[in-house]
Amino acid sequence: MPTMETLVLERADNGVVTLTLNRPERKNAMNAAMFNELLGVFREVDASTTDRVLVITGAGDAFCSGADLSARGSDTRHAMQRLHWVADIALALHRIPKPIIAKVNGVAVGAGMNLALGCDLIVASEQARFSEIFARRGLTIDFGGSWLLPRLVGMHRAKELALFADIISAKEAAEMGLVNRVVPAGELDAFVADWAKRLAAGPPIALGMTKRLLSNTFSMTMDEALEAEGMAQSVNSGTEDTAEAIGAFLEKREPKFKGR
Repeated sequence: MPTMETLVLERADNGVVTLTLNRPERKNAMNAAMFNELLGVFREVDASTTDRVLVITGAGDAFCSGADLSARGSDTRHAMQRLHWVADIALALHRIPKPIIAKVNGVAVGAGMNLALGCDLIVASEQARFSEIFARRGLTIDFGGSWLLPRLVGMHRAKELALFADIISAKEAAEMGLVNRVVPAGELDAFVADWAKRLAAGPPIALGMTKRLLSNTFSMTMDEALEAEGMAQSVNSGTEDTAEAIGAFLEKREPKFKGR
C-alpha cells in the first residue's frame, strides 16, 4: 500500500499488523482521507494470507476523538450518502476474519469509541476515556454503535451511555464489560504485544471461524449455532493445522500453524 496521509501501517515478521491513526494534532479525528484509508487497510488485511492479527491504536495521547466535525463543510455529498460510506467502513472492519485488538491509549469517543468496540478485544490504558458523545453534538449514534453497545452491555446500559453521552473512565468501561483489560500506561504496549504475539501464533482458520461463530451468535437459535459449529469443525478437521496441532500435542512440542 502506498504511503498514507493519515495512517501508519506496520507489519512484523510474525504476522502482527499495527495500524496507527496518525492525526495527533486533532486527537486522531477521522476526516475523509482517514475514512478512505481505513477502508483500504481493512480490505487489504482481510484479503492478506500473511497478516495474522491487526492492532489498532492512535498516535500521541489519544485513540480517536471521532469524526472530524470541522471538516464536514468540505463534504458535498448528501448526509445519507456520507453515512452509507461510513457504514461500509464499519462493515469492512467487522468482516475481517483475523483477530483485532484495539489498543486504547487515550480518549476514544463517538465513532472513535465505536471503532474500538468493533474490534474483538480492547486493552485500555488507565488514562483512556470513552464516550458515545453524539448527543452532545446534536447527532445520533453511528459507526455501528447502535448494534454493538446493547450486545456488550445490555439495552438499558446502552441507552444510558448513548442518551447521556457521559465520558467514562477506563475503569468504569471495564466494569461495564466494554473493555477486556485496563493496564498502566507504561505497560500498555508490552501487554498488547504479548496478546498479539499469542494470537498470531494460533491457528488462523480456527480462530477466524471461532470469531465468526461468536459474532453471529445473537442472530441464531441454539439449533442453528450447533449446526454452524458442526460445519466449522468439519472444515477444521480437514486442515493441515489441525493435524499439526494433534502431532505437536503427541510429541510434546509447540505447534507451528500455517493457515491451511
